[in-house]
Amino acid sequence: MLNVALKQIRIFHQIKQADLAKKLEISRSYLSEIESGHKSVSMDILNKYAEIFDVPHSSLLLFSENIGKNKFSEGFRSVCAGKIIQIMEWMNAGKKIA
Repeated sequence: MLNVALKQIRIFHQIKQADLAKKLEISRSYLSEIESGHKSVSMDILNKYAEIFDVPHSSLLLFSENIGKNKFSEGFRSVCAGKIIQIMEWMNAGKKIA
């Protein structure tokens, strides 16, 4: 779920993968793998996202799989994160960013 949120943040800001990868100091292919869920996101990269997009770390961590070890908080986190991603996808519908 974190990977989808990171991609939607990038699309919302209309930044191409290549441009964001350069700012994150990673390759475009590595960023593509992160956004597709094939690679995990390090805390270093999350910190850079927070800086680049001026987003609180806590907002990004909302999507992290490591938050919420009990059923209530995990379920609550999952529902909230899912709804936020749906809103982001709706807002980004039709944007053509590579």
